[in-house]
Formats: sequence, structure tokens, C-alpha cells
Amino acid sequence: MPDRILYSFRRCPYAMRARLALVVSGTQCELREVKLSDKPEAMLEASPKGTVPVLVLPDGTVIEESIEVMRWALGQSDPEGWLERDDPDLIADCDGPFKHALDHYKYPNRYDDCDPLPHRARGLEFLEMLDARLADGGQLCGRKRGITDAAVFPFVRQFANHDRDWFDAADLPHVHPWLEGHLQSPLFKTVMQREKPWKPGQEPVALAL
Repeated sequence: MPDRILYSFRRCPYAMRARLALVVSGTQCELREVKLSDKPEAMLEASPKGTVPVLVLPDGTVIEESIEVMRWALGQSDPEGWLERDDPDLIADCDGPFKHALDHYKYPNRYDDCDPLPHRARGLEFLEMLDARLADGGQLCGRKRGITDAAVFPFVRQFANHDRDWFDAADLPHVHPWLEGHLQSPLFKTVMQREKPWKPGQEPVALAL
């Protein structure tokens, strides 16, 4: 079992994109599934902020931001050339305004006087922008998937799943097949392996490659 340790949560889009890059790069690591309501002390010692993903390297270095995990993994090995298809501004738009709209749309009760529909409309504006980009090559930065696609589609998945009937009816002719293609890919199915929450002393579980 490799010395690298990844603390993850299967359904978290941040953790998903980290796992996508780790798997596509062939980076071996121990996978520690986290129960968010009962975070392991070892993870909190490594990263007190208490959010996933957290990647702990053999020398003790801790990488605790998902996009940094992606770029670190692909910097070690990038067999598909994902870093050639990197759009940091688009990823920042996803992580900023789109994630804000997504949270307020999906979890309106967490926010005072929050009507989810205006936030859904703002999210749709982002999806329409993606749709226009996808019209040319089918992926966000051309004809092949890259880091930008892997960084963005887990959040589009979450947005879509909140009201699937509405999403499927939306006029997004390029977003729909793009998202479905990523969801049905062997890579995505690999990173969605199901594991029980990690406990100290248990037999290590490898991130599937």
C-alpha cells in the first residue's frame, strides 16, 4: 500500500474531481472514506479545516484544495494531456458564482429568505455558457476531455440531480450529452467506488486505478 493517503467523501464534487485526476494520472494512494458527521481525528490533525479532499504525501506535505490535488497529480503524470486543456478562469467561475447559485438553489433553507428560483436561473446562465463552448468540440477545451471538464462536471451533476426533470427539459443540447458522457465513462465509474467509512487500524483500501 502506498504511503500517500486521500481522505475523501464519495458524493462530494470536490472529492470527485480530485479522485478523477488521481486515477487518470495513475497515482496510487490509500483511500480513506470519511463520514462527514464523524470526521476522523487523523484527518483533522492533517487538515484542521475539516473538509475533503485531503491528500497527505509521504513527506508529510498536505494538499487540501481539490484543484491543487488535481494539478499536483497531473504534474506527476498526465497520460491524457489534461493540463493542456486547463482554463483556470472557467474553473474559478464554477467554484465561485456557479457554486454559490448551486448551494442557494439546492439548500434554500440554509439561507434567510432564500427563494431558490433566482439562483437556479443564475446557474442556468452558467450552463448556457458551457453549452456554447461545447458546441465546437464537445468538451470544454476542445475535442478531448481535460482538467477543466473533470473540475466542472461534478458540480453540474449536482445541479442537475436536484431537479432532474427540469434539467432534462432545459434547452442545453450540448451540456446534456457532455454530462452524460462523463457520468457513463469508465473513469467516473471507477472513482465512485463504494467504501465504508475509514476507522483507525482497519486494513488499508486502495484508490481503484
